[in-house]
Formats: sequence, C-alpha cells, structure tokens
Amino acid sequence: MSENVEAAFVAELIRAANQIDKLSDHEVKSLLFRSIVTARDLRETVGIPGSGTAEDAVVKLYDVAMNIDQVDPAARTGALVEAAGLIRDLRIVVESGTKLEYWQPGSEQVI
Repeated sequence: MSENVEAAFVAELIRAANQIDKLSDHEVKSLLFRSIVTARDLRETVGIPGSGTAEDAVVKLYDVAMNIDQVDPAARTGALVEAAGLIRDLRIVVESGTKLEYWQPGSEQVI
C-alpha cells in the first residue's frame, strides 16, 4: 500500500469504528483482515517479526475477526481503533527509514 492509500484506510477504519452499529459482521471481519495484511506487510518492510503469541496485536485482531459473531460492539470498535493505530504507527516507522535487524548468538551478524 502506498502512503496515501494507507492514510485513507486508517480513516476508513476510524469511520467504521464510529459507525459500528451500521456494519455487518462480514464488513467488520473484512476490515480486520485487511488491517492484518497491511500491518504484516508494514512489519516486514521494517523488519519487525510477529511474535505469534496472544499478546501480538495482529493475533488479537485475528482472534476478534474469527469470533466476530461473539464479539460485542464495544470490542469491535476497540479492534478497529487498535488496527488504525497499529497501521498509523507502523507507517511512521517505515517513513522514518528505520530498519531492524536481529542478531542471534552463534550466527553471523548481517549488515
């Protein structure tokens, strides 16, 4: 996604969060899955690996999306706002030019 497309998507997520009562389960689920893909792509750009644990923001979004029929409107709103913030924050890191590299003991350092 380009910067303008991501900014428009963040705005779409905020609008959706503010109108949660007008959205179907499918619409919220679709927005959350788009958020997950966008966040994953931005993480890869910067070099941030997902932890895959329950504390990972992307995993939390996935859990809400998969159980959308059991999630109350307040939690749906919270997930959409969380997704918007995550994408916005990752976009800032990407724009800063920051790249992360991880070194593990016993491996050659990659430069």
